[in-house]
Amino acid sequence: MIRNKKIAFVGAGFMGGALIRGLVRSQTIASKQITASDPRDQSLSALAKETGVNIAKDNATAVADADIVVFAVKPQIMESVVRDLGRKIGKKKLVISIAAGVKTTAIAAWLPSGARIVRAMPNMPAAVEQSASAICAGGSADNVDVMTARQMFDAVGETIEVDEKLMDAVTGLSGSGPAFVFLFLEAMIDAGVRVGLDRASARTLAAQTLYGSAKMAKLSAESPSALKDRITSPGGTTIAGLAELEDRAFRGAVIRAVEEAVHRSRELGEGTRETSV
Repeated sequence: MIRNKKIAFVGAGFMGGALIRGLVRSQTIASKQITASDPRDQSLSALAKETGVNIAKDNATAVADADIVVFAVKPQIMESVVRDLGRKIGKKKLVISIAAGVKTTAIAAWLPSGARIVRAMPNMPAAVEQSASAICAGGSADNVDVMTARQMFDAVGETIEVDEKLMDAVTGLSGSGPAFVFLFLEAMIDAGVRVGLDRASARTLAAQTLYGSAKMAKLSAESPSALKDRITSPGGTTIAGLAELEDRAFRGAVIRAVEEAVHRSRELGEGTRETSV
């Protein structure tokens, strides 16, 4: 469904670049079928050298021959970028937006009537084909459009379909989540160094511990709570560490971090004006 399509990426920064790398590495689509545009010429050239994708001198050139247009720009500039390309997109091209907080109704208002829109929220591990993505369809998108978008994001990880009203929750949990995980991993590595390990060893142990634990939680029929209890012996080392985390409100801090990210996603969405073309 996607293999014979031409894809244009308007924006090739962290998230757009991660998705491009994942699509190319997974061999879902040939690199020459992807064209990217971005105002940062140096980073765009580096991406093209790494992946072999085409680069365009401007957004209009990038989308001209595309079947699918992926908008991977900051929410604050989404309206101006979309409006500028509206006539070149029309109804024939599938539009996929990964701009946090920007509703499909807003995007539809900036494009000609009947534009086909799918909104998506992948996350940074798309670059290593381990993204957690969610998608939802706009009013004019049909089942084939949704399946096409899902194939794209399935190529770089796992995808779920949600109602659009839940996309802010997705943004706060899995969209921002990798940063929270990286912060935790950094703290684990520093802790290893503090107790005597060299940094390289601490990084290997901490990263593999995180990776293995996540994989076990994903594959196991048991809940994370039950798995935790399996390694928490009475009076042992693990319960001592867990007690310290509870004393310092670790669980509550994580919950509040996700809630704040969701709140910010809603703010970004409310900042976009839903006006007719």
